[in-house]
Parts: sequence; C-alpha cells; structure tokens
Amino acid sequence: MSILATPAETVGSPLANMAIFAAFVTVTMVVVIRAGRNNKTASDFYTGGRGFSGPQNGVAIAGDYLSAASFLGIAGAIAVYGYDGFLYSIGFLVAWLVALLLVAEMLRNTGKFTMADVLSFRLKQGPVRTAAALSTLTVSLFYLLAQMAGAGGLVALLLDISDRTGQSIVIAVVGILMIVYVLVGGMKGTTWVQIIKAVLLIAGAAFMTVLVFAKFGFNLSEILGSAQEKVSGSAAEAVAARDVLAPGAQYGGSEMSKLNFLSLGLALVLGTAGLPHVLMRFYTVPTAKEARRSVVWAIALIGAFYLFTLVLGYGAAAIVGPDRILAAAGGQNSAAPLLAFELGGVILLGIISAVAFATILAVVAGLTITASASFAHDIYASVIRKGEATNDEQVRVSRITAVVIGVLAIGLGILANGQNIAFLVALAFAVAAAANLPTILYSLFWKRFNTRGALWSMYGGLISTIVLIVFSPAVSGNKTAMIPGSDFDYFPLSNPGIVSIPLAFILGIVGTLTSSTKESEAKQAEMEVRSITGVGAEKATAH
Repeated sequence: MSILATPAETVGSPLANMAIFAAFVTVTMVVVIRAGRNNKTASDFYTGGRGFSGPQNGVAIAGDYLSAASFLGIAGAIAVYGYDGFLYSIGFLVAWLVALLLVAEMLRNTGKFTMADVLSFRLKQGPVRTAAALSTLTVSLFYLLAQMAGAGGLVALLLDISDRTGQSIVIAVVGILMIVYVLVGGMKGTTWVQIIKAVLLIAGAAFMTVLVFAKFGFNLSEILGSAQEKVSGSAAEAVAARDVLAPGAQYGGSEMSKLNFLSLGLALVLGTAGLPHVLMRFYTVPTAKEARRSVVWAIALIGAFYLFTLVLGYGAAAIVGPDRILAAAGGQNSAAPLLAFELGGVILLGIISAVAFATILAVVAGLTITASASFAHDIYASVIRKGEATNDEQVRVSRITAVVIGVLAIGLGILANGQNIAFLVALAFAVAAAANLPTILYSLFWKRFNTRGALWSMYGGLISTIVLIVFSPAVSGNKTAMIPGSDFDYFPLSNPGIVSIPLAFILGIVGTLTSSTKESEAKQAEMEVRSITGVGAEKATAH
C-alpha cells in the first residue's frame, strides 16, 4: 500500500465535531444510568434479566456486530481496493447463516450466562471453563484492539490530531468511557446503547447511500465508472494500477495472496459462530423462539447495511478519491467521514462521525462485559470458589475485571493505531473460529466428545492462531505492519485461519479418540434434549 507523504488535512470544524460527540455521549450516558438502576442480580448485570424481545435483541445484535470495522474499515477497503474490499462484507454477512443454523437456538437452550456454560455442561467443569474463559478474553482483546485503533484514527481526523501522542490520549479517553458504561449499566445499559447506535448507524448509512446515488443520477454504473476513473488517475503508482471493478486488486497476483484471501474468507465465515460477545446476546431473550427471531432480525439489518457499504465505498473512491483517503490522518478508515463531509459538509460529517464513535463505544462496551462476565462467572465463581461465590461477589469481580480489560485494551489500541480495522477484526474472527467453534459444534453434536478433546481443540486453536499471527506479515516485515521496523514474518499469510481452524477441528478429534475417559451419559442425554427442545432452559427472570 502506498501512502502519500502529504500533510493530513483538517476535515470540517473540530469544535462542531466535539460538540456533536459530547451531545451523543451525554444522551447515551443518561440511558445507561437509567438502565443500570435496575441491576439487582447477576442475571440483570450479565443478561439484562432475559427481558428483551427478539426484535429488540436483533437490533442490539446488529449494533454489537456492526462495529467500526464494518463502517470505517470496509468502506475504506472498498474505496481503495474495490471488489476485494467488498469481500469483507460478504464474509461477515454469510457468517450469520452458520450462527443461525448451527448454534443460536441450541446455545440459548443449554447455557445460562456465558459460552463456557455450554462447553462445560457435560465435561469437566474446572479445566473446560478455564480454557473457555481464556479464549473469550483473548478474542475480546483482539476485537477491542480493532475498535480502539478505529477510535484513534477517527478522532484524529475530526479533531485534527496528527501526532501519535494526541491519538493515544484519544484512545485512552474512549477506553475510560467504555469502562464507565459497563460499570454503571451492565448488560441492560449496554444493550440499549447498542440499539440506539444500530438505528443511528443504519439510518446514517442509508441516508449517505441515497445522497451518493442522487449525485450520480441514481445510476450504479455511473458510480462504479467514476470510481475506476478516479483510481486510474491517482498519483500513487500502486493505486493507479488497480482495476477496482475486478477481483485481485488486493488479493490477486501471487498464489500466496490468493491463499491469503482463502484464509481470510474461512476466518470470516466461521468466526461469527464462535464470537463470545455475539453468542452471549442469545442469553438476553426469554425463549428459544425469541433467540431465532433475534437472529432473523439481525441478518435483515446487517444484510441491508452491507449493501450500503458497497455504494459508500465506491462512492468514496469516486467523490473523494484514494489519494485523499490514504493521505488523511486515519488512512483507509477515513473514507466514510471524508465522504460525509463532501456530501453534507460540517453537519453531516459531525453526525456520521458521532455515529461511528457511538459504534466504537457500544461495541467495546459489549466486548468488555462479555470478557468480564466470563472471568467472574467461569474462572472466579466456578473454578476458584467452586460454585460458592454469591451473586454480589460475581458482579464485583466482573466490574474489577472490566477495569483491567479496559486498561489492557487502551495499551493494545495505542500499539495498533493506524491499521485497517476490518483487517484487525478478521484476526479476532480467526481466533474465535479456531479456539471456540470446533468445541461448540462437537459439544452439541458429537456424543463421544470428551474433556481432553475440548482442551486440545481450544488450547491448540488458540495457541496456533496467536503464534501464527505474531510471526505473520500483519505484525512485522513491511511498512503497514504493527511493528514496521522489525522483521520476523516467518509465516507468509496475514490471516492464519486456513491453518489454525482445520488444526483445531483435527485436535478435537484426536484428543477425544486417544482418551479412554467417558463422560456422563446422563448429562449427554440431558444436554441433547435440552438443546433441541428447550426443556429446562433458563427462563426470563426480570422484565
């Protein structure tokens, strides 16, 4: 990727942008405080008392899932790479079919608060819960990394902060706000923030899509043709050579880059069904039927949004141009805000940017509550205290964990600042697909599956993915890597999914078949009946 060495421009009015930001944070904070008043039990804090309807939860899932990667990262990737950037949209959307058909309803029926409830249902509680909690924490941190990087780039662009120190302070402020949301509002407050943010994000993207169409006489061919023209006339040699209407601008050429694309696609499609913060949303509804309804609503909203990203991405290429996008403070992630400024001036830029900022806040709050709930419920209450911890103790530990995770996320976000956030999220998907999905599927569908199989699959998938990421071109060996000055990229692929995901499935089988341990047949039978019928599943406890 060639990034022009021109000074980053100031977009819009930093003062107006700050005012709109502050107004949004104030409104959402009031919502969180009001929702948090009703947090009396652990169920209220973790799952919102299971009091949300299917449509409400579907909108919240869309709010949770449509992260900064979806809005800023994908629009930027399409604006610069065209067709290949849109593959992120396709992967993220198709992934929902795996979640709907294989895991949503069964997880809702079997679990209580976290993914580990399902995985340890018929296996040894201690080791399996510990592994599941570690996996949840790792996936959440990777995902948080992307959101924090997005916050740094976005606010740098809007407030004209070009130095890394200033951007680091911005990332720290986002982290502190996120911690406050979780501590005060719990899952109820977080869910309402996600609902508000989903409505605003989808409405904002739809409005910008209409404006782009109007500018080109409601003719998609005109938009695509203008985008190709602008890219061909780019001053950056690497960009000018691209055909953004055909595959291969990013993942074409060498066999290795095609393999990289296949690896990315595998991680995107299989990752959603293993994302702990998405899976936890299924526990916030009172019945399995509502869980199904919530996924159908989520698919409809998410599908519509990803169609908008196609128009926004090519619209940004045609109207703003890749040169300005790459030269801006946020790099690729600046495409959507720059497009908003061209279409509607300071006001639209401020509104769209506040929505993007809200997107980041809502998603990081959801991730943080999932990770802190997993540690408090799975490691502290179930492993350390052997089930003797009170609800109040669990919630207190969860809040302390939220603070620790927030601080960690701030540090990692500062390190990842400047990376394309759609790409960073794809790494989180690779970890989720390798560490969680094989064990979830084996637990639900394979009677013989045992504790050793679960541990080998989870730890094998988790460790192999992280090791391969550390030694990949994503971390070192080129100008756009996280540590650009170093060179230890011994693994050639940027996304390790094509190696680590099959390895985790194989390790689950090998671990199970080489163990003579037989798990409880009664527990297996109970899990099978409960996952399919919902008999004995957690009911709504608050409304």
